[in-house]
Amino acid sequence: MVTMACQDTHWYSGEHVFLFLGVPLVSLLLRESPSVMWAEMLDPDIFQALQLSVITTCFSTFLALLFGLPVAYFLARTNFPGRKVLETLVTMPTVLPPVVAGVALLLTFGRMGLIGHYLGLWGISIPFTTVAVVMAQVFVAAPFFINSARAGLEQLDRRYELAAYTLRASPLYAFRRVVLPLIRPALLAGIGLTWARALGEFGATITFAGNFPGVTQTMPIAVYIASETDLDKAIALSVVLLAVSFGMLLVLRIGHRP
Repeated sequence: MVTMACQDTHWYSGEHVFLFLGVPLVSLLLRESPSVMWAEMLDPDIFQALQLSVITTCFSTFLALLFGLPVAYFLARTNFPGRKVLETLVTMPTVLPPVVAGVALLLTFGRMGLIGHYLGLWGISIPFTTVAVVMAQVFVAAPFFINSARAGLEQLDRRYELAAYTLRASPLYAFRRVVLPLIRPALLAGIGLTWARALGEFGATITFAGNFPGVTQTMPIAVYIASETDLDKAIALSVVLLAVSFGMLLVLRIGHRP
């Protein structure tokens, strides 16, 4: 009887959590009729923001993969004093308030920033451009890929690599033909999470890149701006983001199903 009571308690607790997480999301779908949302989605401003978001998130995810994989390999395969400090530094953007990340980027690459001051001497200005959007997305999203790839590498049995070396495979060949295929699930999960996080980035982007339609106005920024003047448009934008994010996460879950 006690066991059954405990099970019932856990069920009710879980049910409440599901309701708390699910009802606000469902309310987005029920607030307006499909015809109204469809009409709003055909707005050129929404398509422009969606197009910019897709392009920048794909590019930022590619950069996170390109530069994050060597970092993940370095952290997973080497042991040195201060390793934990570097791991913490890499993870910091995931817990740092996005607005703080935007301010940090602005103080670094802004016109009078630590690096931006010298870039200005060459006529290069990064803030409030599409490049700034990509940089903000990479800053907040890349740690998701790095940590996922590092976890995959740490869980990989190194005997496979050693066996490749005994067959006179070069380190690059062993990494490309042995390591990468074996950690592919971790890489795909990291890529998906990075892309989804970049798509939803708001605070760092609006602080570092601003809000210029067609240049820096991504979907989350468009939702925020529309919520002040046109609730129907804000709901339509939110539904698009909800659908894309849910689809991405669902694909990841199905891909990891045993």
